[in-house]
Amino acid sequence: MDHPSSTSNKPLADQLRPSNLSEVVGQEHVLGEGKFLRSIITNNQPTSMILWGPPGTGKTTLARIMGDAWEADFIEISAVVSGLSDVRQVIKHAEQNRRLGQRTLLFVDEIHRFNKAQQDAFLPHVENGTIILIGATTENPSFEVINALLSRTKVVVLEQLTKDHLTKLIKKGAKHLNKKINPKAVDLLAELSSGDGRTALSTLETATGLSKTSITLENIKDAIQKRVPAYDKNGDEHYSVISAFIKSMRGSSQEAALYYLYRMINAGEDPKFIARRIIVFASEDIGMSSPHALTLAISVFQAVERVGLPEAEYALAHGVVAMCSAKKSREVTNSMSKAKDLASRYPNSPVPTNLRNAPTKLMKDLGYNKGYKWKAGFQVKNGFLPEDVADQTTNK
Repeated sequence: MDHPSSTSNKPLADQLRPSNLSEVVGQEHVLGEGKFLRSIITNNQPTSMILWGPPGTGKTTLARIMGDAWEADFIEISAVVSGLSDVRQVIKHAEQNRRLGQRTLLFVDEIHRFNKAQQDAFLPHVENGTIILIGATTENPSFEVINALLSRTKVVVLEQLTKDHLTKLIKKGAKHLNKKINPKAVDLLAELSSGDGRTALSTLETATGLSKTSITLENIKDAIQKRVPAYDKNGDEHYSVISAFIKSMRGSSQEAALYYLYRMINAGEDPKFIARRIIVFASEDIGMSSPHALTLAISVFQAVERVGLPEAEYALAHGVVAMCSAKKSREVTNSMSKAKDLASRYPNSPVPTNLRNAPTKLMKDLGYNKGYKWKAGFQVKNGFLPEDVADQTTNK
């Protein structure tokens, strides 16, 4: 458990951490005039919430500003190192505060790391007002936070900082460090920080140590080394990128599909996972408009298995370009969806008698297999579906 305090030799990002709304850069969609967060902060309306957004977008900063604005005892824990005993200790402290008329704001960083039992422990205390809970997460709360807690909190989505936001932060940081910085160095650092304000300021601080007078383009390149892709193979970004990849192929955009392909490859995604998605796409989105697409997709998967990266990039790119170029059809997907629905609603409908196998004389006498002839395009009087199922498909 940690109460924020002033310490010497703080990282630059902490030294420049905003203490009020006027100093916050970005998040205008929730902090602009009349927007949700600004309203509850300025109108003194304590609200439990989940702050969901990428790293370096101001989740901790906003929680601290809310704690100050609501005159609450601000307690911060991290779900990475804290357990149920820590939560109980906080609740006990908060109950004491409540008896004294003092609000308690509990900020839980990376709340998605808490398991169900740990998250359950918050429920009665959020509901009865013992604590104001602010959880921070980089993962989609729909998957990582229990429904009971979601129903008692407001989810606030924070966005990556724009290049303009980062440029403003970098210039402010350079001024704070009493350093001049080359405009091209500012531009490069803003570009390479991937919307993360903390990364931008940390890199600036490192570059300052490498510079003699003003911070140059080379200082930034040396400090940042290589941009690390913001991609978690088990997290929300994983699903966002693969979704964009599929939608780009569906929209026949080779340029976009190949871009997302290489984002996944550069982030270390399993190439067989990508190849499997191409196979699914070939049937789901191309289907009967170009039946050979499935064969090609399977060949791409086999090539990936046998060759491996980096050479398998050619096969993956080949498959992506082919899927983008092919005509699209939802016939297979739509027919499959309709059939699944019917089979689910009518799982035990009797098969028409004339379509049943007739291995015995009794079964033949009962009309099993009656009138059947092995003939291409063979038709039966009342169709091939059970009667009650056929009634659902007539004229549809």
